[in-house]
Amino acid sequence: MTNRRAFLLGAGAMISGAFAPIGARARAQVIGSPPRSRTRLILLGTGGGPRPRKTVMSTAQVIIANDVPYVIDCANGVSRQLVLAGVSLAKIRHVFITHHHSDHNADYGTLLLLAWVSGLRTRVDTWGPPPLEKITRLFLEMSAPDIDVRIADEGRVPLVPLIHPHELTQNGLVWQDDNVKVTAAIVEHPLVPTAFAYRFDGPDRSIVISGDTHRSDNLVRLAQGADVLVHEAMWVPGVDRLVAASPNSTTLKKHIIDSHTPVEEVGQVATAAGVKTLVLSHLVPADDERLTDQMWIDLAAANFKGRIVVAKDLMEM
Repeated sequence: MTNRRAFLLGAGAMISGAFAPIGARARAQVIGSPPRSRTRLILLGTGGGPRPRKTVMSTAQVIIANDVPYVIDCANGVSRQLVLAGVSLAKIRHVFITHHHSDHNADYGTLLLLAWVSGLRTRVDTWGPPPLEKITRLFLEMSAPDIDVRIADEGRVPLVPLIHPHELTQNGLVWQDDNVKVTAAIVEHPLVPTAFAYRFDGPDRSIVISGDTHRSDNLVRLAQGADVLVHEAMWVPGVDRLVAASPNSTTLKKHIIDSHTPVEEVGQVATAAGVKTLVLSHLVPADDERLTDQMWIDLAAANFKGRIVVAKDLMEM
């Protein structure tokens, strides 16, 4: 009987694991990582570029400090990714946008709306470069028919007074509370008027999100001594295939090369900043079958001797 009970318990555990939520399985991918920190990082989307793909979402992250989520970038699908990661949309209080490209902000307004539909009743502060205030206002105006009906039919609090956008134009302190200190630095992303990287200093570790940039001295200074640097990475030989179907492939290739950081140089940035762990994300190209994780790691490791992780959607660090 004891053996039979043990068998049934073991079988149940196997079945449960097979059908575990996607987020739970993804968060378990980082084998041998340190014990869970009080300041958690979940990589919601890790692909570069706005084109929808079957297996990789565009860029978004959430840092959770003392159970408070701080969302950084809002690519298409960010709300669903947060739910898959086990993050309550109704708990969102802070959203940070690095720059206004659609693979970083396409679902900015939608996240706010769906958080409200999911039970949000408290203030949300958002930060990013201009014209964040205009983007916020226009989205709320566009969504007014839905918002007004839900207030009348469902007894919800008005959404518009809850959302407080703040436009950033320079380096420096962005926000500080009992959980994190957030600092911004302007990075270099040609043709984009202003693009930011953000540093989050929590109670137990520091995390830097590069945003989109080519090699940036500002970013190196921002990331000095950080525990984790999440940096965009580009494999230059893959760009030709990436742009091949574009009618303006020459112009697009130049933009991609000028606006992003080759993975070898990402290793240099991590070394110059003295970070402990380098996470390669916003991968360009994101779904080239010729690329393996080990290739990404080997290219970065040529110039960085610390821990290197190739980001996967819903991976927790």
